[in-house]
Amino acid sequence: MPKGQVPVTADDGLTTRQRRNRPLVVVHGGPGKGKSTAAFGLALRGWNQGWSIGVFQFVKSAKWRIGEQAALEALGRLHEQTGEGGPVEWHKMGSGWSWSRKEGTEEDHAAAAREGWAEIARRLAEETHTLYVLDEFTYVLKWGWVDVDEVVRVLRERPGYQHVVITGRDPDPRLLEVADVFTEMTKVKHPFDQGQKGQRGIEW
Repeated sequence: MPKGQVPVTADDGLTTRQRRNRPLVVVHGGPGKGKSTAAFGLALRGWNQGWSIGVFQFVKSAKWRIGEQAALEALGRLHEQTGEGGPVEWHKMGSGWSWSRKEGTEEDHAAAAREGWAEIARRLAEETHTLYVLDEFTYVLKWGWVDVDEVVRVLRERPGYQHVVITGRDPDPRLLEVADVFTEMTKVKHPFDQGQKGQRGIEW
C-alpha cells in the first residue's frame, strides 16, 4: 500500500482530518505472544504525543512488576519533572489497584474486577485519559466477572478523543463488533514448546 494512501474511499460524511483523528478501540487477541507488548508499544507512542496514559492490568499478579511498567512509570516521572511527554498511571488487579484492596477468593477477584471496570467507565465518562490500556481484560469478560454488553455500550458511548486498547485471548464477538482494529496473534513457534521457561527481558 502506498504511504499515506488507503485502499477504499469512505462515504461517512467526515472530512479527511475528522476521519484521521477518530478515537479507536483496538483489540489484540489470539494465542500468540505479543498482545500486551503491542499495547504497551502504543502507550509509548501515545506518551510521546503528550497523551495521558492509563494502564489497567486485570490478571497478572499485583506483585509482578514487568519491564514495561518500570519504563512507562519512569516516563511518567519524567513528565512530572520536565513536562516532556504525557502523564502515566499504572494500576493492577486485586491488591494492586489503588481504589481496591481485595484479595483472596475468586469471588473477591470478580468483585475487584467489577470495581476496576467501574473506575475505568467513570474515567471514560470524565475523559480522564487519552489512551486506556486494558491488559488481559478479555479474560474477566470470558469468566463473566464483568458484563460484556455494558462494556460495549460504554465503549460506543464514550465521549471526546479517547483510545482504548484491550488485550487477551478469546475476545468476545460482541467486543469485536465495537472494535476498529482487531489483530490476532498466531503462535507458530515458541520456546515454551521446547520446555524453556520465560526469561528476563523477553517475557518481563
